[in-house]
Amino acid sequence: MRDAAGVPLRPAAACLALLLLDACATATPVGARPLLAEGYEPFARPALPREAPPVPEVAAAPLAVPRGARDTALAAARTLLGRSHMALKGKAYGDDCVGLVRAAYDQIGVNVLSAATPADNGVTAIWRFAAQHGRVYDGGRPVAGDLVFFKDTWDVNRDGRVNDGLSHIGLVDEVEPDGTVIVIHRVARGVVRYRMNLEFPEAQKSPAGRPINDYLRAASAGAKPQLTSQLFAGYATVLPVEPRLAQAKR
Repeated sequence: MRDAAGVPLRPAAACLALLLLDACATATPVGARPLLAEGYEPFARPALPREAPPVPEVAAAPLAVPRGARDTALAAARTLLGRSHMALKGKAYGDDCVGLVRAAYDQIGVNVLSAATPADNGVTAIWRFAAQHGRVYDGGRPVAGDLVFFKDTWDVNRDGRVNDGLSHIGLVDEVEPDGTVIVIHRVARGVVRYRMNLEFPEAQKSPAGRPINDYLRAASAGAKPQLTSQLFAGYATVLPVEPRLAQAKR
């Protein structure tokens, strides 16, 4: 990966008690409401192999997209906030994190699964697409509309270990002044916003006590719940950055 310069989650039974947040978050994610959720299964299956595909040294020619493509894709994702069914303009998509990204990017004529291979799950297929048509990176500051990839967000192979590769995806909604990235993604109860701050990858709150990372993986036997920052795999830019959007707030 280079400097700048993601399948819904299955809550573990052990995390269910009284009122729970999706992904067993103990601090309420942005805009979240407590909900008891159980038995959720993702549509996308494990990737084989589970490691992220390599990033080409030279990306393909930029995608041909309409002016304001980032605005349009991000607006579509925001439209889906609070929903559990992924459908836009009469077209239905898979009700998972991949479905959210597909729905958003479909509004600008971009098929994010077009680079998929038979062994890919949806998240891996989008990583492959981003690596071929844009730039995958793991440092620096993302821009609203960029993709965010996560790994090991649930026990894909059911072996009780954190070894499950690319498994979840979302879109950058905005970046707050302290570097906290607000991510729009689809989890068990629907489309929500979560926080992620890579400057404090092991902390749920900042030194001042402000929530900066939400929990993304439920606790399991012998393993603690894990934060967005701990499961971060990379960002990807595949759409042109236009000055107005780069400075925009939701």
